[in-house]
Amino acid sequence: MKLHNLILVLFLLIIVSPLHAQKNVHFTINGYVREVISGELLIGVNIYLTNHTTYTVTNTYDFYSLALPEADSNGLVISYIGFTSEYIKVSLHKNVELNISLKPSIVLNEVRITADRIELQSESVKMSTVTLQPSQIKNVLSLLSEKDVLKVLQLMPGVQKGSEGSSGLYIRGGEPDQNLIILDDAIVYNAIHFFGFFSLFNGDALKSVEFTKGGFPSRYDGRFS
Repeated sequence: MKLHNLILVLFLLIIVSPLHAQKNVHFTINGYVREVISGELLIGVNIYLTNHTTYTVTNTYDFYSLALPEADSNGLVISYIGFTSEYIKVSLHKNVELNISLKPSIVLNEVRITADRIELQSESVKMSTVTLQPSQIKNVLSLLSEKDVLKVLQLMPGVQKGSEGSSGLYIRGGEPDQNLIILDDAIVYNAIHFFGFFSLFNGDALKSVEFTKGGFPSRYDGRFS
């Protein structure tokens, strides 16, 4: 009787063991996760089962791998910041290669930011050159409301004025008649009038003024200052 019982137990173990082993069969789901528009691989994408029992992320090579028990249907959730989450059902009876493409959740239009850099005078290769705009000329107080550009230039560093009220420029020790004055590429030989109190330049008609105190280009030779 005991021998019969032993044979029966061994027979049951032989039958149950394969069934138990079949239930523990695992297969692998692996692949890469890409961005659907550019095809760029994504790092750190979250991939997990819907019941949150198994979880992984794509590595630095944008690759993921999940070992799961054999099943007719596994629900996978793929999520990544800035992208629309995907839900995929996978039938797992063998190893599966599953490459996934994610769509951006928000697509922004092109943004361009432009700015004009203000160059400091100390950083310029033409440190002795100063450019004045009409607005700067108009903001300086003037005699009888006459906007005189030469009187504005008298306020620049390295420039001295002569007698009180005169429009003459003494630049780096030079005399007023040693200056080269050009208006629209034409040389101006006598730039003052009314006994030297005013210049002949109309402040309202000037577009810009370039004033060079030293180190001027060779095309401006023939004058001392």
